[in-house]
Parts: sequence; C-alpha cells; structure tokens
Amino acid sequence: MDFGGGEEIRFEKLGAAGVVTLTRPKALNAVTHAMVLALTRALAAWADDPEIALIVIKAEGRAFSAGGDILHIYEAGRAGDPPLDFFADEYRLNLAIARFPKPYVALIDGIAMGGGVGVSFHGTHRLMSENAVFAMPEVGIGFFPDVGGSYILPRLKDRFGLYLGLTGARIRQGDALWSGLASHAVRQADLEAILAALAESGDADAVTARYAQTVPGETAADAVAAIARHFAPDDFDQTLTSLRRDAEAGEDFAVATLETFSKRSPTSLRVAHRQITQGATMGMAACMRMEFRIVSRMLTGHDFYEGIRAAIIDKGATPVWQPATLEAVTPDVVDAYFAPLERDLEL
Repeated sequence: MDFGGGEEIRFEKLGAAGVVTLTRPKALNAVTHAMVLALTRALAAWADDPEIALIVIKAEGRAFSAGGDILHIYEAGRAGDPPLDFFADEYRLNLAIARFPKPYVALIDGIAMGGGVGVSFHGTHRLMSENAVFAMPEVGIGFFPDVGGSYILPRLKDRFGLYLGLTGARIRQGDALWSGLASHAVRQADLEAILAALAESGDADAVTARYAQTVPGETAADAVAAIARHFAPDDFDQTLTSLRRDAEAGEDFAVATLETFSKRSPTSLRVAHRQITQGATMGMAACMRMEFRIVSRMLTGHDFYEGIRAAIIDKGATPVWQPATLEAVTPDVVDAYFAPLERDLEL
C-alpha cells in the first residue's frame, strides 16, 4: 500500500491489522517529514476501513526509532529556514495517534527516543521487549522533550517522568512497565507470533495479555524513592535545593543528578520542567499546542544549534550554553517560550 514515504516506511494489510514498518535501519529509523505525512495519511484511511481492526507499528533493524532527523533540522535552521512545518505535522500526527479510534499497538524492540516515542507511546498498547530502551535526552542538546512528552511524562508514577525528562536517563522494559510507560513487557522472541496473532484475531487486548511478561524494574528502590522525594515539588528551585542539601550530606543519587544537570542546557532544564509539570493538568491537544509554542522559539534561539554542534557536528565537544547558569534563566525568559503565537501560527 502506498501512502507516500518512499522507501522510508512501509504499509501493509495483514489480516485484520494495518501494519506500519519503519524502514530506515541504517539511520536508526529516524523519523522524517515524509514518514510523518505518510503515516498521517494511512491512519486517516484505516480509521474508517472496516477490514482494519487495529494498527501495528514496528521497525526494521536494531533500533525502533532513535528520534527525528535532527541533522536536517539543524541545517535548515542554520540556513534561516527552521522547519516548523515538520514539527506542526509531527505534533498533529502525535495527536492523531492518541485519538485514533482503534487499538494502536507499538512493538518496541531497540531504542525509542524523540520522534520514535511520538509514533509509539501515544498508542493504546505499548509493548517493550527486553532489548527496548526508552529515553528523552533532548535537554542535553538544548532542546526539550517534545512529541507529546508534556502529556506522557507527568503521568508516570512517582515523578519518574519528570526525572526522565530533565536528565535524559535511559530506561528498559522493567522501569517502563512499573512506571506506566509500557503497557506490556514481552519477549523479543515472541514479537513475530504477537504480530501474527494480532493479524489473525484483531483482538489487541487478548493477544497482548497472552504474551505479557512479569518483569522487575531495573532502578533500585532507594533511587526510586529519591526521585519521588527530590522531584515532588512543582518548583524546580525547590528540587535543586533538595538535591544540593542531600548531595552535601553524601547522597550518591543527588550528587549524580546534579552532575547530570551541570551538563544540560540551563534554559532547556527550566523550560522542560515547566512544560512537564504544566502538562499534568492539560489534555493532549493543549499539550501539543504548548509544545509548538516552545519549539517555535527554540528553533530561533541559541542552545539547540549549539547542542547539535557539540554533539554531532564537532562530535563530543563541550557546548557553550547561553545563558550559562540556571540562575541566569529568569522567569521572564522561560515565560517567553510559552507565550501564545500569532493566531494564524498556532497549532
């Protein structure tokens, strides 16, 4: 079936399933604009197709999807033409997945970050194998956890999502399961059988329950408790005070977290904290509108381009953030990222 996207994404009808396969394994299935538009068209067609009972999304290669096509975004922005149309279409797709009227089953095997999170974790059934890794590392490149991170992250248990969004920490299936990020943990060896059963029966609940595994979380209980304690406040400065106090007392978790923060964009940290805490009381559509306001400002700012330069262009260089400290990122600076756009530019 051809909904566009060329060789980057494949669409098939397999029994009762509409199957989407990300087919850019050499690029770790990074999501492109063409892929976004093609998947949007497929969902629109399959929503009303009586032969399609559910959607399955999977990927070729060792990654589910390592994010968006960040180098293209960097180059376009540097050329004075930041690709806001890509983000608008991507965020509309994220919302369409969250609102899709049929079960949407993501078979997540390998790393899922950024744009890969956006095409999978808004679905009704989020299956992670033992090889799956979730991360939202955007604050490390002067960006923010978008693609609906403002909706997903604050709804995880014990403030775990806020911790993940501000540190960029990677987690596996056990942590994803207990926190509520994954709906099911499954074995990689069962993925083909799961797909076949979904296609045969069209019953997402029954099939996923049949193959679900009980797995323990990977993060130690004392670290989970520390996250819940330090990240409990809705005020980031209170979190910083808590971490600094316990770091001085020798708490390893607090020391490590502050060290991580010291390497992140101060602006991104403050924007992401507000984005995630605010998203806890917002619906998905409002979250995507908020995120589009933020990205519209970040793509005309400094830190995103500096973060990509340091991480990708100059590979491993130390970024020079502006402003350079958390104290210098004042409330009015943060407010500007969340201010309404002109009416015809709003998502």
